[in-house]
Amino acid sequence: MTDETTRQPADIGAQIADGAPEAPQPKAAPDPVAAAQREAADYKDKLLRTLAEMENLRRRTEREVVDARTYGIASFARDVLAVADNMHRALATLDEEVRGAADAKLMSLIEGVELTERELLKTLEKHGVKKFTPQGEKFDPNLHQAMYEVPNSDVPAGHVAQVIQSGYMIGERMLRPALVGVSKPAAKPAPASASN
Repeated sequence: MTDETTRQPADIGAQIADGAPEAPQPKAAPDPVAAAQREAADYKDKLLRTLAEMENLRRRTEREVVDARTYGIASFARDVLAVADNMHRALATLDEEVRGAADAKLMSLIEGVELTERELLKTLEKHGVKKFTPQGEKFDPNLHQAMYEVPNSDVPAGHVAQVIQSGYMIGERMLRPALVGVSKPAAKPAPASASN
């Protein structure tokens, strides 16, 4: 019996050496420095993202303020353009013959309307509304609205031959396109027949 009792501890030692399961080791406590560094990196990332969002918000707000200043009067300006057009039409009906035959009172009235039209256009321009008359320019559907085609050999085909109504821009945007007549090639005479 003594043989067996002395052998048992040796057998247990052999079992451990042969890869038998060992007793569980206690878990190591997490490294507080590494955990603090991860947390600091997370907060730094959140801070950088928040700063980027705030910078984007600041830029967007500045752009919106500039747009509001520039384009805020667009609706009002569009309505005032009708007044400018009517003044221009009224002055356009007076040809040189009528002006030459006008008495002093009528000439004073004509000059007053011309002055009012110039002042109105100057005020519109002061607020960023600019008039353009595209006579002779290449037709651009972004700036012009074609009303009809005009056979005209003096102006290249596809160019503005007549301006019916001037256009207006506000800042870089179209407020109202110019109404134009676009030139087309003049009709070629029919070839003479050989039988004549």
